[in-house]
Amino acid sequence: MRGKAATSEAASGRSARNGTASVCPDFHAAIELIGKRWTGAILSALMEGPMRFGELAKAVPRMSDRLLSQRLRELEDEGVVERTVESGAPPRVSYELTEKGTDLKPAIGELQAWARRWKRA
Repeated sequence: MRGKAATSEAASGRSARNGTASVCPDFHAAIELIGKRWTGAILSALMEGPMRFGELAKAVPRMSDRLLSQRLRELEDEGVVERTVESGAPPRVSYELTEKGTDLKPAIGELQAWARRWKRA
């Protein structure tokens, strides 16, 4: 495949051989990452700026500290969130979006708008 046809098929996820749709592996990985339970809420909270662990816990109520730690670790491993330890006693830990995480702002914003439009009354 060459040129516009190859680009069009790759973008649409259509196979040149049989015309069936296939899911882009990169898209699938992205959806699996941000689609995990509570991850969207964490990202939404961090869109406002850096937050300490306790602030995030309050911003995402009903989420256990253990699960919050796990999700933050996953986002950090993927390069979406950066963890900063501030010196002092006791040390304070804050989390903020990386450039990669900040690139999600338009997508998260669209999901928030979609949710408001389709929220059950």
